[in-house]
Amino acid sequence: MTTSRTCWQRGLALVAAAPLLVGCGVGTGSASGGSERPRVVASFYPLEYVAERIAGDHAEVSALTSPGAEPHDLELTLEQIAALEEADVVVFSRGFQPAVDEAVGQVGTEDVVDAADVADLVPPDEDSTAHEDGEEAHDHGDEAVDPHFWLDPTRLATVAAAVEERLAVVDPAHADDYATNLADLQGDLEDLDTDAERGLAQCARDTVVVSHDAFGYYTDRYGLELEAINGLSPDAEPSPAHLRELSDLIEEKGITTVFSERLATAELADTLAGDLGLETDVLDPIEGLSDETADEDYLSLMRVNLAAIQEANDCR
Repeated sequence: MTTSRTCWQRGLALVAAAPLLVGCGVGTGSASGGSERPRVVASFYPLEYVAERIAGDHAEVSALTSPGAEPHDLELTLEQIAALEEADVVVFSRGFQPAVDEAVGQVGTEDVVDAADVADLVPPDEDSTAHEDGEEAHDHGDEAVDPHFWLDPTRLATVAAAVEERLAVVDPAHADDYATNLADLQGDLEDLDTDAERGLAQCARDTVVVSHDAFGYYTDRYGLELEAINGLSPDAEPSPAHLRELSDLIEEKGITTVFSERLATAELADTLAGDLGLETDVLDPIEGLSDETADEDYLSLMRVNLAAIQEANDCR
């Protein structure tokens, strides 16, 4: 499929009427009470990345989730809760980190961007064998949804537009700069999206086997099939029946590679690959940075993922 700049701009323009949220994060570098620059707190890395790109030098951005930490398991300190209360803008995604949801509700922050309200979250594929009975999914209203929207660059661009609009309200003196920064980020995300569409258009195999069901938006966007060992939670345990079904599917489709991920154990992926004589590789869900990826960013990690899938699926 082809994504035009016109379509992107039309989609982003719709965000103006949507509820906004800006990510809030707390680290050792959070702003002090005397700072003249707006303080933005983002709950985890992709939202921090967007906030930093939009803010430029005009706002102080910090993150609640430290590099190397598993964001699903985040517990907030009293200092972090206080920083949320003092933030000028908070950016989070309701349903992804329960501790953040609770804290945002308690502190009553008014200038909030909730990615779950603007990223068009959808339920996980009901036909996917990755979701085991009894697995606890992420709630969004009355239905469970997949929270990993940022692996679709078009959805992340929509959230970026919401962040830009909220910052322009909080700091109107720099509204033009925020708009310029959004346009730059929007262009980078569109280029990334186009490269992935072209790079995955012709592959010998169309199925990606991963340890954690975080890549549904990515595979849906680029016409691939996703099979996961675990479900939406990286801590979920697959049933023996699911592992047997997955092994049969791998042999049937001639899959060569099982992907594990950063920030989570690779034990199940390594075991499955070893039992079937397959290669292993890493896909990064980009929930956070680690020591290994400290010099990378969202864009570069998405391109690393693209190259890994192209190699595993023999794409041309």
